[in-house]
Amino acid sequence: MKINHFRIIAFILLAMNTVGFAKAQKPKKFKKNWASLEKIDQVPEWFQDAKFGIYAHWGPVSNAFEGTDPKKFYAGWHGMKMYEDGKKVPTKNGKPTTNFVHHSEHFGDPAEFGYKQLIEKFDPSGFDAKEWADLFALSGAKFAGPVAMHHDNFAMWDAKSTRWNSMNYGGIDPSAELKKEIEAKGMKFMASFHHAFTWQYFAPAHKYGGVSPEDYDLYTNPHALDSETPDASFYKEWWVKLKEYIDVYQPDLIWFDWWLENMTDESRQEFLAYYHNKGLEWKKEVAVCYKESTFPASTAIKDYERGRPNQPVDQMWLTDTSPGAWFYRPGAIFKTPNELVDILVDIVSKNGCMLLNVPPNPDGTIPEVMANLLTEMGKWLEVNGDAIYGTRVWTVFGEGPTRLPEGGHKVEKHKIIYQNTDIRFTKKSDKEFYAIVMDKPEDETVIKSLSTQIGVLNSKIEKIELLGSNEEISWERNEKGLVIKAPKILPSNYAHAYKITLEGYTENAIGGDTEAHIE
Repeated sequence: MKINHFRIIAFILLAMNTVGFAKAQKPKKFKKNWASLEKIDQVPEWFQDAKFGIYAHWGPVSNAFEGTDPKKFYAGWHGMKMYEDGKKVPTKNGKPTTNFVHHSEHFGDPAEFGYKQLIEKFDPSGFDAKEWADLFALSGAKFAGPVAMHHDNFAMWDAKSTRWNSMNYGGIDPSAELKKEIEAKGMKFMASFHHAFTWQYFAPAHKYGGVSPEDYDLYTNPHALDSETPDASFYKEWWVKLKEYIDVYQPDLIWFDWWLENMTDESRQEFLAYYHNKGLEWKKEVAVCYKESTFPASTAIKDYERGRPNQPVDQMWLTDTSPGAWFYRPGAIFKTPNELVDILVDIVSKNGCMLLNVPPNPDGTIPEVMANLLTEMGKWLEVNGDAIYGTRVWTVFGEGPTRLPEGGHKVEKHKIIYQNTDIRFTKKSDKEFYAIVMDKPEDETVIKSLSTQIGVLNSKIEKIELLGSNEEISWERNEKGLVIKAPKILPSNYAHAYKITLEGYTENAIGGDTEAHIE
């Protein structure tokens, strides 16, 4: 009997695909172990498409910086640094921190006017969730939300899990109000949690003195300054707050600050399993962002604080950054809109997403300079958004002389000024990609990567357009590169995106009967 090799092979391939498909299906419920949690689809498609989100560092600590000297440095961790006097609580140089000096002069001795008293001064009378959401939407952000709980253990929601919350001290539930307004604008809702570090954050308060046992639910139980081993009570309280937030506010994304990597595997596994099982229950894709080594890369999205890789990374990642200080400062110096746009473009070209911080005033109003930054970003994205949203990395991320010297956390400390010879690429499809010129083009732009002498582009270019412009673009491709004549009028003030449409690459079929090639 003649064996039909083609049918046998087709059957085998079908069986293999069926097995692969079955493996790709999400389980009905995730279990609290890494083997199960590695089946998580850790980068939802909505996150891959979004590219830009916003959160806001705001709370009782914002009040602490009122009256500070704009010429001096003050640590954002005021609840920790306000107790470091250099005597009771040691410091590296033996001197009190600027936070301690300011707090003592402005509020009094931290033993008498401690962080608890700062909480009692919290006055969010200027907060307007609709104004925030309108501005976030205007900026072009696709997801947004509050810093739900910072290191200070204060809940920016109407918490039943802790008395230290914005309803008891402030009379508002910013999480509920923001969720309503943000989702009404079509954005995804996120929240960030920083309270793993609370264990070390308030250790100086105990060392300095003045903490009453009745307030240990804020400051944690007393422990040594260098303790990295939270007690059972801390673990319980950390989880009950996080679980409550998940149940009540159903965020699409939860972002974690550092130090969670110091907590047990069991605590992290319990969170991931619970949150993603809730996502299955809600019938929506949720995501988790992390720092350091908190989670395996197969289960969550890695975050670079004020940083980014210096080349593309296969798995999508996130940058959390701020245009100035994380929290309110009088006379704060902010990045320019041009800098923020360039950072966003560089991030997206390397398979990343930007999470931009907004530091509101102590009363909850957004500073005018910050509102202007967001408005300018929105204007740029209104013109150039097609080169950002829904894109993926291209064959190369870019070209030009301006590069990050290294990748990782805090690389934004390097002052980067992009030039019009710096190009970044993004891709919309196999037939459409974008070349984004990082500064105002003059006369002509030469994109060397697209030279006929280099095998990066193996398809005929059909058309080149400048986003936001109806002007016909003159260009030619030769051994120097793709040479684009600068248009007379530029549609935006910052980076400029050329849309390049290709004929598409095809190969001839192998030819002949399939069975003829099977021996």
